[in-house]
Amino acid sequence: MANEEKIEELQEILHEDPQNYQARRELAILLIDSGFPKEAAQHLLYLAKIFPDDSAIYFNLGIAYEKQKQFKNAEEAYLKCLEISPGEIDAVYNLGLVYTELKEFDKGISCFEKVLSQDSNDSNSYFNLGICYFKKGDLVNAMMNFQNTIDINEQDLYAYFYMGNILKEMGELDGAKECFQKVLSISPDYSWAYYNLASIAFDEEDYESVALNLDKTIELNPKDEQAYINYAKILAKMGLFEDAQNMLLQAANECSDVGNLYYYIAQIAKYEGNKASYIENLNNALQNRETLTIINPDRIMNEIEQFSE
Repeated sequence: MANEEKIEELQEILHEDPQNYQARRELAILLIDSGFPKEAAQHLLYLAKIFPDDSAIYFNLGIAYEKQKQFKNAEEAYLKCLEISPGEIDAVYNLGLVYTELKEFDKGISCFEKVLSQDSNDSNSYFNLGICYFKKGDLVNAMMNFQNTIDINEQDLYAYFYMGNILKEMGELDGAKECFQKVLSISPDYSWAYYNLASIAFDEEDYESVALNLDKTIELNPKDEQAYINYAKILAKMGLFEDAQNMLLQAANECSDVGNLYYYIAQIAKYEGNKASYIENLNNALQNRETLTIINPDRIMNEIEQFSE
């Protein structure tokens, strides 16, 4: 039976008998699995009033809140679950994820370490420890935990991806490239790996590799604004200003965040001495100021005034 049919069946049962708590419990879990966490939470809150000492209700309530990105509510639900059932290790793990979202990384670390104290081969906990340390800026411990992840699960492409970023930040470019290539060996369509390879190639002034990797990035993710911008910068550095401008115009057609794109187009027009295009694209940037992050709109208005005098 499809989820939709089962949901309708359970809703009909509850319509006839609102005190059928087992049907309400089944419905709540099915609603979570079917992408209706808000509705699931309503049923679970109802059940929590009837069964205040049922840890499973609070565990599922935590999941429902997480899916709604109501992380403080999710924290409370998981803590209540653990108050009732301290050994509920899945709740500890999920609580760690919630603390990560709340940027309470030390609390997240404590949760994942507790999970690992009971299951030392839980690669997901090692990975999330890596994320916590990475976001704290502790790259050494982050690297160690991402390596632990890979030692257990050598197909974890995200662990390789983060390791690549750490090695890149440390200036170990060959090691970073190996990590990103490993990502692509696991998932050939992972566009951000190509983007990072292009970034490394740019630092190494290997513009042919930059172009190849950015081509692949854009092919896989045609709405990657930054890939277009970097590609255009490379083309401009090579003196191919018309190609650079066309690349940014293509991006403006593909992407929704176009404020920065129009500003870069304007700068190329200014360099080429095309006054009309320069003013036109500065105005286009101003019209999209909600996505203009690289320059204050007031400065653009000053540019227009000065150039028009």
